[in-house]
Amino acid sequence: MKMERRIDVQEFLNTHRFSGFQWLIFALCFVIVLLDGFDTAAIGYIAPSLVTEWGLSKLALAPVLSAALFGLAGGALCAGPLADRFGRKLVLVNSVLLFGLACLGSSQAGDLTSLTVLRFVTGLGLGAAMPNAVTLMSEFCPDGKRATLTNAMFCGFPLGAAFGGFLAAWMIPLWGWRSVLLLGGVIPLALVALMIIVLPESIRYMVAKRQASEKIRAVLMRISPEAADATSFAMTERLATTAGQSGAAVVVSRSYLVGSVMLWVAYFMGLVIFYALINWMPVLFKEAGMDPRAATLISALFPLGGVGAIFFGWLMDRYNPNWIIAVGYALTALSVFAIGQAIGSPGLLVVVVFVAGTLMNTAQSSMPALAAAYYPTQGRATGIAWMLGIGRFGGIAGSYLVAELTALKLGFAAVFSIVAIAGLIAALALIFKQFSQPGHEYAPSQDAHLVH
Repeated sequence: MKMERRIDVQEFLNTHRFSGFQWLIFALCFVIVLLDGFDTAAIGYIAPSLVTEWGLSKLALAPVLSAALFGLAGGALCAGPLADRFGRKLVLVNSVLLFGLACLGSSQAGDLTSLTVLRFVTGLGLGAAMPNAVTLMSEFCPDGKRATLTNAMFCGFPLGAAFGGFLAAWMIPLWGWRSVLLLGGVIPLALVALMIIVLPESIRYMVAKRQASEKIRAVLMRISPEAADATSFAMTERLATTAGQSGAAVVVSRSYLVGSVMLWVAYFMGLVIFYALINWMPVLFKEAGMDPRAATLISALFPLGGVGAIFFGWLMDRYNPNWIIAVGYALTALSVFAIGQAIGSPGLLVVVVFVAGTLMNTAQSSMPALAAAYYPTQGRATGIAWMLGIGRFGGIAGSYLVAELTALKLGFAAVFSIVAIAGLIAALALIFKQFSQPGHEYAPSQDAHLVH
């Protein structure tokens, strides 16, 4: 008679070497997030060309700059609950397909209205893709490396945004602004076919939804053949959740509500800074007398600094993540203020923009890993997606904020001083989260799912 052997899937991930199959999942999710960063930032890099070709004012640019952000918010708010109900892979594949098609269509837009509409649709796909890529990756990570690996994957976003800047500076003079959007549409469509074939469903999601043990075993065997003789699968959670409770209900439940709101505030304020600068720095630098090409290249250094998130992830796996990210946001505020003081010295400006970008993107890129560790499987996709979705309104606010500040004739230094305040608010939100729920991230497992 065959002996029963039960595997706790998280314990299995914790005790086995990070396999080539898991690195493949990492690579696919990294590329998705990189494309997200590229497509999201592309509109800021082509903005000067739109002003010239279509004769637009700076204020008229605000709707098209923020259209994708409205879509990003809507896509994230909807996709999280859908992924907690129907699975991470299904929502992720369709999201990449949508933003690829819409970005391709944007490259053919003939006027500001059609471009604005297509950028909104692009945003819907982008907004749905990123939180599900983060969720899927985090649910294949061992506990001791989750923040490091999730942050490393999320580095694709600022790298994609920076890569878009360097490409735009090269492509626009040769082929025009449409070529940037064309590239941003073709690559995701090619990626969709690969995702359908090789991307698995989240192992923790399958156990939580009590899917067939054969499906779970097949995925675990691609990590290690030691799962071959398993007859049942279990999964523990840090805090107890109510059976059948929706992801949305978990996120706003008494156990999670305060932390959820503080995550929303911090991410919102981080994106106020990110989009205020990524969308407007090329224009502001140009107005301050800088050569347009130099303005674009220096601005592209800002998102490039996101690779520092890997170091933050390492720290978060070892120390209190709330404090680590809060310090990052506080230093961000200081460095953004410094940009406004450095415009007279191009060499100093290069250094300050890169340092500000490193701090800003390191803190911001660490937030999804913080959210992934905070929520249980039952509400993880919703928790991450709602943080990203609500935070996107910060991007909208940042885009309009600079437009309004320049309309009020505020000086270069004053604009950056006001934007820097958002970093201090983000830091205070995470400090409040820590004091209101000390030890929440480290609570022992109390709940279990079992699949035979």
